[in-house]
Amino acid sequence: MDSKQLLATVVRAADGKRAEQIVALDVQNVSLLADYFVIMQGNSERQVKAIADSIDEAVTEAGGTIKNVEGKNGASWILLDLGDVVVHVFQEETRQFYNLEKLWADAERVDVSAWVND
Repeated sequence: MDSKQLLATVVRAADGKRAEQIVALDVQNVSLLADYFVIMQGNSERQVKAIADSIDEAVTEAGGTIKNVEGKNGASWILLDLGDVVVHVFQEETRQFYNLEKLWADAERVDVSAWVND
């Protein structure tokens, strides 16, 4: 599975658990860490965990590998390292505090509208 397919899998799984404000950043030209960063939020600790679990399950079913997961105990920010795609699932307040979109402002946004239901 290439990084774009992995990105689509992540966004669809997150949307299936009603993740809000899903933003995908193409960081290939600004970072050596990954091809894409995906940032989203849930409304509660329970929802943040459910979103992360759904992404984990969908990626595994699609043949992808979860390299590392951090933050599941606190669940105000869960990071899933999928190699070419790094996923950040936040609670709203934590997302606003860290403001990763501003930190990675040089990265181009990826249109994810084809992978989400309105």
